[in-house]
Amino acid sequence: MKAKQKRIHVSEQGRPTAPGNNLDPWYSSYAARAAGLSASEVRALFAVASRPEVVSLAGGMPYVSALPEDLVTNAMSTVMRDEGPTALQYGSGQGVPKLREQILDVMALEGIKASASDIVVTTGSQHALELFSKLFLDPGDVVLSEGPSYVTAMVIFKSYQAEVAHVPMDDNGLIPEALRERIAQLKAEGRRLKFLYTIPTFHNPAGVTLAAERRAEILQIAQENGILVLEDNPYGLLYFNQQPPNAIRSLDEDGVVYLGTFSKTLAPGFRVGWALAPHAIREKLILANEAAILCPSSFSQMVISEYLSQADWKGQINTFRGVYKERKETMISALEEYLPGCTWTNPNGGFYVWLTLPDDLDSKAMLPRAVKELVAYTPGTAFYADGGGRQNIRLSFCYPTPEQIRVGIRRLANVVNGELDLLHTFTSSGPLTTRRSSQSFNAPPPNMS
Repeated sequence: MKAKQKRIHVSEQGRPTAPGNNLDPWYSSYAARAAGLSASEVRALFAVASRPEVVSLAGGMPYVSALPEDLVTNAMSTVMRDEGPTALQYGSGQGVPKLREQILDVMALEGIKASASDIVVTTGSQHALELFSKLFLDPGDVVLSEGPSYVTAMVIFKSYQAEVAHVPMDDNGLIPEALRERIAQLKAEGRRLKFLYTIPTFHNPAGVTLAAERRAEILQIAQENGILVLEDNPYGLLYFNQQPPNAIRSLDEDGVVYLGTFSKTLAPGFRVGWALAPHAIREKLILANEAAILCPSSFSQMVISEYLSQADWKGQINTFRGVYKERKETMISALEEYLPGCTWTNPNGGFYVWLTLPDDLDSKAMLPRAVKELVAYTPGTAFYADGGGRQNIRLSFCYPTPEQIRVGIRRLANVVNGELDLLHTFTSSGPLTTRRSSQSFNAPPPNMS
């Protein structure tokens, strides 16, 4: 019996088109995994937030103006003068050896002891996350992650056709017993659990830090269930008052892959991060790195290496701490003044405050009104794979000045109060209440869409 041939639709220019889609003539040709690629709500905000009249509390951009220009330009000049031909050439797929040795000194500040041979330099830690996902994820696999979680990590996992299973958090980070229950549930369903993705220190977006005793317990739970831990740590050195607990990687060498970056402690424009991995995983990461980009930028690596050799980089990190601490304190003070009916986290480091709105408010639906009021934020829905977070907002204090933060929170209060007035006017549901911050962050919020 002759097989029925698929009809090919052709444009006037002779290109194949997909039935029902006149925007992309190649729609039917994409791989299935391309369906997981979509613009995040954070990325979509940048066009609006870049307008000068808008106070952006949305993007997590480091305040690079706090970095003295001569620290970088001197490093660049020295590299080009002394090693220009090497800096402008192809390099190793694993990264510059000297920089990998210096990365050991950076990680030692968080209790990590390792070998430079187990470090793979990548084009930012985001690239390391993508390479790791490429190595480990098959369609239908499950990634465990805090709820909420880093938005672009979820985009990457989805692009490899994996599912994100959220685990609740509280003010002390990921809840161990909730992790046990989630693992048991997924195993009972016959699901393939590949790894636990976690941002334990100054979490993005929640701002909380995983307590020291929980770090050991969560690692034990992962080991008991044969689950690898992927520890993402962009903010760990940016603490304000009390130094956070040592990295999870400091507790175990074989069951944890650690991701680090210079984007937050130096500048994101260099696009230099790294992965610290057990030997066998490291070898595959190098091969994946070479297959994707041949090698990370030799120039960027050598400039950072020169900076670490000659500059007071620890002092510069301390300067960043002071800058971000002032901004965080300004944001908390403004929230107390303008939005007393909300609750929020109070981070000891990092870039973010996680705001919980009064009951019945929807942060995503409220965003157009906020933009009209000239303030931008990231709705909580961006940080959940399951549609949660409508009652939450991520507020970034890292980039705007203290004065802009106060203006932005005042404008946000106008938006929130306006929404509350509308609810009082058009509903008869009784008095509105607020949630308490002690509840788990991913308790299902009302959905008004």
